[in-house]
Amino acid sequence: MTFIEELEWRGMLHDCTPGLAEKLAEGPMIGYIGFDPTAPSLTIGNYVQIMLLAQFQRHGHQPIFLLGGATGRIGDPSGKDKERELKSYDVLDRNLEFQRQQAAKFLDFESQDNPAIFLNNLDFYKEMNVLDFLRDVGKNLTVNYMLSKESVKKRLDLGLSFTEFSYQLLQANDFLHLYRNHDCLLQMGGSDQWGNITSGTEFIRRNVEGGKAYAMTTPLLTKADGSKFGKSEGGNIWLDPDMTSPYKFFQFWINSDDADLPKYFRYFSFKSKEEIEALESEHQENPNQLKRILAEELTKRVHSDADYQSAMNVSEIVFNHKANEETIKSMSAAELKMISDEIPSHSVPLDKIKAGIPLDELLTEAGILTSKGEVRRAVKGNAIGLNKVKVSAHDQVVSSEDLLQGIYLFIENGKKKKHIIIGKE
Repeated sequence: MTFIEELEWRGMLHDCTPGLAEKLAEGPMIGYIGFDPTAPSLTIGNYVQIMLLAQFQRHGHQPIFLLGGATGRIGDPSGKDKERELKSYDVLDRNLEFQRQQAAKFLDFESQDNPAIFLNNLDFYKEMNVLDFLRDVGKNLTVNYMLSKESVKKRLDLGLSFTEFSYQLLQANDFLHLYRNHDCLLQMGGSDQWGNITSGTEFIRRNVEGGKAYAMTTPLLTKADGSKFGKSEGGNIWLDPDMTSPYKFFQFWINSDDADLPKYFRYFSFKSKEEIEALESEHQENPNQLKRILAEELTKRVHSDADYQSAMNVSEIVFNHKANEETIKSMSAAELKMISDEIPSHSVPLDKIKAGIPLDELLTEAGILTSKGEVRRAVKGNAIGLNKVKVSAHDQVVSSEDLLQGIYLFIENGKKKKHIIIGKE
C-alpha cells in the first residue's frame, strides 16, 4: 500500500489537501508535525501523531519532529475553551528536552536514506524582534482569514487574547520556514489542527511564487463511550515510566473496551493489514487475547522488553492466586513498588519489623485487620498468607528475614484481598 492507502485502511486519514496522494507518488517527501512542550512528558495521545510520523518514515518519506520551543511559550487555543496557563521558560525548556529524548525512541534518526530530524522552532524566532514579526509575518494573513478558523471562532465569545490569536501566525510561519530551508512540503496533525495547518499552506502560497504545500490530518481518537482517548481513571497515560508505570500502561490496553480494539490495533500496531485481520479472525471469540497481544507490542515498544516482563510479573502476583513464594521473592524493588501502587499499602516502622513482631500485632498495627482476635480467626481459617506462604500461627514472628527487597511484606487475606506492608524508616 502507499502511505495514503495505509492511513485509509487504518482509519487514520481525516482530511488532506487535493493533490497530496499524487505528490507523494512522485517520490520521497519531507513532512512534519509540531509538538509543544506544555506537559512534562509526551502522552499516549501524542503517540497517535508519533505513529503518523513513523508510518510516514516507513513508507520512505522523511519526518521532522518539530519541538515547539517558541509556540509552547504562546499556547495553542485549538480545542481549548479557556486561556492556557503559561509555563515558565525554564519549565518549557526542561519539558522540551525530555520530550526530545522520548521521541528519539520512536523514530529512526540514524537511517541512511530518510533519517528523522529534530528541529526547535525557537531557533526560527530567537533573533526576530516584534517589529520584524509584525512586518514580515503579521502582514501575510488578514484578520478576516484568521477569524474564519474554527479554533478561533469557538473562543471569540469566551475570550481570546492576542497572545493565543497570534499562535496561528507562528505555526503558519513555521511551515514557511521549513518549506524554504528544509524542502518540507507537508504538515500533519490532528483534525483540530486543520485551521492552523491550512493557514500555513496559505502563508506559503502568498509568500512563495508558485509555492504549493500540503496539509493532512488524522481523526481525533475517542473511546467507544465517546470519552477522550489517552486517559484512565487516574488521569493521563504518560509515556514516562515514572509518571505512568509500565504496569499501568500495560493495564490500560488490557482494560480497553472490546469495541475499541479494531481501532487501537490499526492506529498503534506495526503489524500488517494481513496480520491484524488474521489475528482478529483467530481471536474473534476471545478479545482478551487480542488485548494481551496489543498490550505486549506497545509496552515493549514504548518501554522495554524488561518492563513488559515486569508488568507481567506484577499481574501474576496481583491476579493469579497460583503464584508462589519463589515468584514474589524473585521480584525487583521496582516491581514491588508497582504492586504497592496497585493494591492497598500500609506503613509500619521498619525497625519494629527488623526487631521481630508477632503477626497479629503487625496486621493490626498496619490496619489490615482490626483486632488480634480477628487475626487468630483468619489464621485458623487458613486465610492469611505472608509472601505467598500460608501462615499457621497467629503469633508467628515476622522479622527482617521475611522482608522483600529489605522493606516490603506481601499479605493475603483470602483469595481476593491483597495488601502490601512497607517498612518505613
